[in-house]
Amino acid sequence: MTAAPILPERHEWTVDDLGDLPKDLPYELINGRLIVPSPTLLHQDMCVELLLALRVNCPKEYQVGIDLSMRVDRRNEPRPDVVAVLRGNANRSPLPVEDAVLAVEVISPTSTFRDMYDKARVYAYAGVRSYWVLDPIKEKITLTEYALGANLEYKQVGQTDDVFVTERPWKVSVDLPALTARRNDLLAGEEQ
Repeated sequence: MTAAPILPERHEWTVDDLGDLPKDLPYELINGRLIVPSPTLLHQDMCVELLLALRVNCPKEYQVGIDLSMRVDRRNEPRPDVVAVLRGNANRSPLPVEDAVLAVEVISPTSTFRDMYDKARVYAYAGVRSYWVLDPIKEKITLTEYALGANLEYKQVGQTDDVFVTERPWKVSVDLPALTARRNDLLAGEEQ
């Protein structure tokens, strides 16, 4: 087994520093903070379910992916859990944030503040029109939808633990009770 790379201690990182990191190291840069996520199977499963829901009616000019780096500025290169972007980005990394029409974050116990506040501000500043937050930590999974306002701040336009339906960025439906049952089945027998 290979030892994990030892990262130099820094108080602030920029995208220029990222070139020195191992190429296969998944990372996010949020407000100059380097974050090396370690998602769980449950987290990844929720991301795939959202990707599949988004692909059903995805217009031909867009594509949907998971865990892709988005270049915002020198201090920010987030990795939305799910992202919808203009077609033509299949072999690019990081992706230009200008091509994103939706960023989705799936909350984990260690990312709640970052996903609800820090990353939301970064996506809003970058002009990503729609932002969703899926919360699988609650007894019933909830999905909150935000739309970008004229002042580059997100405004909540909906939240549900039932069937989520929206027209932004296109017609999408997510059966949250079914997702809650799936989560409960995945966690059956584990201590929560």
